[in-house]
Amino acid sequence: MESSIIFIVSSTLLLLCSSSAYAKTASPPLLSPTPAPAPAPAYVNLTDLLSVAGPFHTFLSYLKSTKVIDTFQNQANNTEEGITIFVPKDSAFSSLKKPSLTNLTQAQLKSLVLFHGLPHYYTLADFEKLSSSSPITTFAGGEYTLNFTDVSGNVRIGSGWTSTKVSSSVHSTDPVAIYQIDKVLLPEAIFGTDIPPTPAPAPAPDIAPAADSPTSTKSKSSPSTSHDGSSSNRIMTLGTWSHLVLAMTGLLVMFL
Repeated sequence: MESSIIFIVSSTLLLLCSSSAYAKTASPPLLSPTPAPAPAPAYVNLTDLLSVAGPFHTFLSYLKSTKVIDTFQNQANNTEEGITIFVPKDSAFSSLKKPSLTNLTQAQLKSLVLFHGLPHYYTLADFEKLSSSSPITTFAGGEYTLNFTDVSGNVRIGSGWTSTKVSSSVHSTDPVAIYQIDKVLLPEAIFGTDIPPTPAPAPAPDIAPAADSPTSTKSKSSPSTSHDGSSSNRIMTLGTWSHLVLAMTGLLVMFL
């Protein structure tokens, strides 16, 4: 009887120990971690970028007055295509005489500002491909197109009225590229196709000869040469008359 009780108690303790050991060694199933969401791209503030570079105050004022800044800002931050903007410096506007922007309507001025943007992000290396795909449509659409040429990394932009170069990169990080240009882009759709010819370069000024140049020496010596010639002529004339006088005197002596 006692042996049966001891056996039962031993078996019970053995089961309890085994269950406890299994519970300690058994590990819970591993769960794969949930990937963290990709960080949202930083908001690009075009006003801030243009305010600290350039100076681009004139172009920035046109962006704001025509509300084009809202169009460009939305393209930069809410699309996958990105944006490329060509920005003239303040000196480009101040040097613009003809045609003038003062006579443009508000709609024409807005189209002109939109003409300075492309609805896609382009690096400097991309312009080589654009040169073979020209003309390229701008934000103004329709006939508002630009032609690009890339010669050994020197990018030039043509708009009919304007031929200018990309002089520097202000900002080039996807999705926004901003490039500085030397002139205001003037579209034919606004100013027409009667483009005045490029004025010929001014002729080089005449350079006066140096004081010790051969020409100067020759010109200085010519009066003295002329004077010497006149003196010799007078001497020859006096000699002739003296010979005639002597001859007449000799004849008179013979007759007398």
